[in-house]
This record gives sequence, C-alpha cells and structure tokens, in this order.
Amino acid sequence: MTVHYLQHVAFEGLGAIEDWCASRGHAVEATRLFAEPLPGTLEVDLLVVLGGPMNVYQEDTYPWLAAEKEFLAQAIEGGTRVLGVCLGAQLLADVLGGSVSPNVEREIGWYPVELEPEAAMVPGFDRLPSRFAALHWHGDTFSVPPGALRLAKSQACPNQAFSWNEGQVVALQFHLEETRDSLRLLVEHAAHELAPAAQVPGSVAPSWISSAEELLSHEAPLESCRKLLFELLDGMMGA
Repeated sequence: MTVHYLQHVAFEGLGAIEDWCASRGHAVEATRLFAEPLPGTLEVDLLVVLGGPMNVYQEDTYPWLAAEKEFLAQAIEGGTRVLGVCLGAQLLADVLGGSVSPNVEREIGWYPVELEPEAAMVPGFDRLPSRFAALHWHGDTFSVPPGALRLAKSQACPNQAFSWNEGQVVALQFHLEETRDSLRLLVEHAAHELAPAAQVPGSVAPSWISSAEELLSHEAPLESCRKLLFELLDGMMGA
C-alpha cells in the first residue's frame, strides 16, 4: 500500500502516522507544499492532509491553497481514500461544501473527545472508545459538509470529526499523531499561541489554551493516542 501526504509547514509532519506506515510495510510519498508543487496525478491507497498554522481562506497569502483544494476535489472524485488532520480536516470540509470559520475560543491542549453514536457505523471509529483524550491545537472550526456524518465533539468545539461517503473521507480536528519529538517541534514554533506558564496573581488564563509545560508534561497521553491512531488507520484501510 502507498500513503501520500501533503505537508503545509516543515514543523508539522506525519508523526506517528509514519510509524504506522513503517510497521505495516506501506510505502510513503510526500508533497511539501511550502517548497514544491503538487503532483499532476496521484495513484495511492491513502492521501493524508496534515495540519498547519494557516487558514483555509488565506489564499492571498498562501496561493497554493487554491491549487490544493482543486487537487483534493479531484482525488475525492477519483475515489481516493483521504484522511485530513486539523487544517487538513478544514480543507476537506471546505472542498465538500462545508464552511470554515473561527471557533468561539481557541482550543489548545489535551482535552477529551466524545464520539457520537454514528461513529460506530464508520470503519476505524468503531474500534475507538466513546471518550478519550487527544491533542487540540486550532482556532478555526468547520461545519459538517452536506451528506457527511458528524462523528465527534469536545466541550470547546462541537465538530471534531466527520466521515463522508462511508469512510472514503475522514476528517479529524484533533490530533492523535503527535509524538514527543513532533510535539516539542510544534510547541517550539508556535509558542506565541500558548498561555504563560505562570499567571499573574488575580489574572485568568484563557479557558482552553494550555501552557508549553502542560502540553509537554510526561502525563500527556501520547502512547494511548498512538494506539488509537493505529486502530483508526487499520480500521479505515480494512486491516
């Protein structure tokens, strides 16, 4: 099996998805949109669309976003199985007729995700527990596209995942793919978005924004997320 991924910034890579590919013997290809153009054609078993700090509507600042959306539409129309994470999920929502807009609050930290009953009907999600902790790092949110199933929610963001066309397209607003190394890299490059480690007495921290120390805590559920990711990907690909 061949997995191709679209990477938007150098500091947000495959993470544990690369480990899953290696453990299953899958070939991996990449398009790094910040440095190279999209391929003309694509014949792969799974297309992964990764996260990034940009917004789907910033086409003036990131001209390749328009081309990426066309590329995703063609891949979906051609029957390619697609997984989108964070920005990738928002791009898929946009391509499939949903909308992307600022969430009520930015959500950054390790917070619970709750699955909707419909998740039990979707391959991969049927292997996951009804509630689990995951990493969140986003300011925008998507609406569920027409014909898609809403699969998950969090307290701060009601649309955390959707599935379209019986699991051909799966979108995750949350992250299961982070490793300790990839998370350190993300924190290093996006530290300006985080809450300070110690608040001034009498001040109130943003409700859903964690500090770097909280994100990188040894109690962070990286290993449990890795196991959930492997279950999800195995289920999606019919393993």
